[in-house]
Amino acid sequence: MKRLYFGTDGVRGLYGGAVMNEDFAWRLGAAAGRWLKAAKDIPAGRVLIGRDTRASGPALAQAVADGLAHEGHLVTSLEVLPTPAVALAVRLNQAALGVVITASHNPATDNGIKFFGSGGIKLTDAEEVQIEQLLPAARLSSVSAVIPRKDGVSDYVAPAEKLLSAGLTGWKIVLDTANGATVATSAAVLRHHGADLLQLGAEPDGQNINAGLGSEHPEQMCAAVRQHGARLGIAHDGDGDRCVLCDEKGDVLDGDELLTILALHALKQGKLAKQTLIVTVQSNLGVDAAVAAAGGRVCRTPVGDRYVIERMLEEGATLGGESSGHVICADVAPTGDGLLAALRVIEVMLETGQPLSVLRRQLVKFPQHTAALRVREKKPLDSLPALAAAIQTAEARLGAKGRVLVRYSGTESKLRLLVEGPTDDIVADALGQLVAAARADLEVL
Repeated sequence: MKRLYFGTDGVRGLYGGAVMNEDFAWRLGAAAGRWLKAAKDIPAGRVLIGRDTRASGPALAQAVADGLAHEGHLVTSLEVLPTPAVALAVRLNQAALGVVITASHNPATDNGIKFFGSGGIKLTDAEEVQIEQLLPAARLSSVSAVIPRKDGVSDYVAPAEKLLSAGLTGWKIVLDTANGATVATSAAVLRHHGADLLQLGAEPDGQNINAGLGSEHPEQMCAAVRQHGARLGIAHDGDGDRCVLCDEKGDVLDGDELLTILALHALKQGKLAKQTLIVTVQSNLGVDAAVAAAGGRVCRTPVGDRYVIERMLEEGATLGGESSGHVICADVAPTGDGLLAALRVIEVMLETGQPLSVLRRQLVKFPQHTAALRVREKKPLDSLPALAAAIQTAEARLGAKGRVLVRYSGTESKLRLLVEGPTDDIVADALGQLVAAARADLEVL
């Protein structure tokens, strides 16, 4: 059954709109509470709630908590905390459910609601469908629950402070926390290890999360690395589950490069579980080639880090992620963690003595071009004749030497197009044809 509200990463939308408002948040909290009782047989489970720095966060968190409390569950607030820290808190405290109020890398005008089940694992599609089916038609109570608070920072920071084999004394690092949930945590851990930090995006005001900064906008980080002669730059998104790095030259590394660096290093040490790396269909085919050449294998999933995690559990793998910067190190954390990803790459730098500009050369990317078109309506792809014809033409032209990927974003009103192939010219031309066809079939904003 198709989900009505959940996308690839929770429920997300414009705050104050038809979905992302206090009434719907209450209903969703109540539905999740009913689901815990019906599907999980938890009549009065403990639920932990965290949020990012958006101004709308406290009101939405309270509304979700009120809905859960209406169904008899015990809710504790973790206040502002990165998404991976909430997932870890669920695991450490054996909570029945974790909730994060965040729209991740989206602007401050948006917000969203993510759920983590027992063990800190994101819910499956089927579980989200079950929750949607239990949504009450309207808010059933205006009673505001009293929510106790718990410090989630210490339980998250302490393990991260033990992850490096050597200190970072003498390392100048630019850290961009996007005015989001990682402002305090990532800085504390890196300073504990001795790093000399230059911070960007460290003054959240409720309205400036992801505003020209963070993993979606790494330009200022890169400029600061070049200006100050830093060893590397680290950028998170608003809720801290993504990591984008730049090398000492100020050039950005994406998630594919981070995953390749980590996978090849682990393979060389005999530490890559099942010799397997899990990525999504969005990752560059060069990842497969690099890992295969080193004696490993790559498995692909649909886009969405929770699909990566599900496949990791099936395969017994401990490393996976997305080209967007979600990196899952399942031997340490139950979900994507931007700080953990950065520390793992830094550990490779420490052990090899090589800078990122050298380590990144291990991935030779196939020529790839992408486009994202904002559309008024997500019409079924099989109902778009011009686009279908353009896809067929491109695939015939590329043959076995490339691929075409066309999909709608699960979190935004966007059509995403990707073409990989043998040469840059062929790929660029094919993408241009796809974009033109999409514009013919869809109302592009």
